[in-house]
Amino acid sequence: MYTKFKQHLSGQLQQIKDDGLYKNERIITTPQNSSIKVNGSAGEVLNFCANNYLGLSDNSRLINAAKDAMDSHGFGMSSVRFICGTQDLHKELEKAISNYFHTEDAILYAACFDANGGLFEPLLTEEDAIISDALNHASIIDGVRLCKAKRFRYANADMADLERCLKESQDCRFRIIATDGVFSMDGNVAPMDKICELAEKYDALVMVDESHSAGVVGPTGHGVAEQFDCYGQIDIFTGTLGKSFGGAMGGFTAGPKEVIDMLRQRSRPYLFSNSVAPSIVGASIEMFKMLSESNELHSKLMSNVSYFREKMLQAGFDIKPTQSAICAVMLYDAKLSQDFAAEMQKEGIYVTGFYYPVVPKGQARIRVQLSAAHNTDQLNRAIEAFIKVGKKLNVIK
Repeated sequence: MYTKFKQHLSGQLQQIKDDGLYKNERIITTPQNSSIKVNGSAGEVLNFCANNYLGLSDNSRLINAAKDAMDSHGFGMSSVRFICGTQDLHKELEKAISNYFHTEDAILYAACFDANGGLFEPLLTEEDAIISDALNHASIIDGVRLCKAKRFRYANADMADLERCLKESQDCRFRIIATDGVFSMDGNVAPMDKICELAEKYDALVMVDESHSAGVVGPTGHGVAEQFDCYGQIDIFTGTLGKSFGGAMGGFTAGPKEVIDMLRQRSRPYLFSNSVAPSIVGASIEMFKMLSESNELHSKLMSNVSYFREKMLQAGFDIKPTQSAICAVMLYDAKLSQDFAAEMQKEGIYVTGFYYPVVPKGQARIRVQLSAAHNTDQLNRAIEAFIKVGKKLNVIK
């Protein structure tokens, strides 16, 4: 039975390779940090492609908190939350998340993909509408697909197009505008102040995914609600513990009590997935305590972003505008992006080429992600490598 299917898959995989779109995984043999060891590279390489925005992925305080939680609450839960998988630690972390985003309650998921995938279907029906930004993360797109609500899509951060969707959907019972806070491929920030103004004008709810914005955007890094002073106007937040917040696993939804209660009753990824492990929960609780004590990590991150972006523009690279820790170095050609990344690794710089289907065809790039863990010397080494490889591959003069 498998022979014909094997031939079918092999042909498709070969075509992906021929098109220059095949994704190879490079093996890291050290903890995640600004400097890592990768199989195939001599010595350590500088890491500029992790979502480790605040540099907390190997933080000793979080590691010790994880160990303490494992000692006190065990290795795993072996259950879903509503059967016998809820510990006091889970409730403590949910409280910390809701406090961080100024909401009434929060609910934990195994990942933000689950949070977004399980958000819309329990809340909306065919009488309702979801209005989604065209560049939203795949998890939001899949969550929308799982819901029977009518679907509308507006061009990325285009408020005139969003208003068009709001007008066209006025016959629906409830409407929700769904957007990323920071769009992960381009690094641009959603104009939440204008989105909230339109939501108020047309009586719509607002949902934002803070995965790439929490810990990064805003005066103290609390995300787009802080950036645009939209607390009380954004109804639902989703996000991850796997980026700025330590880089482990886990996602969440935060919002009004009734919304969170309904998700606990009917959100399938929550009801049918194992509880988040105690070690991750314990470390995440400690992480929120750390962020409440000091804004030092966020300040360092923003300083690094400004420095790197300025130097790269001076060198002549084509970089998309960004207010986040994501710096998209545009190369446009898929194979070129892979060749560029391979040459950078030879120079001791670990970056990844992004190309279709992760980004639209003809929009290939190197997505550089800055971290508070990077020091100035590491930034300079990366910039020097970009310039060297850029000239070698005729990207810059």
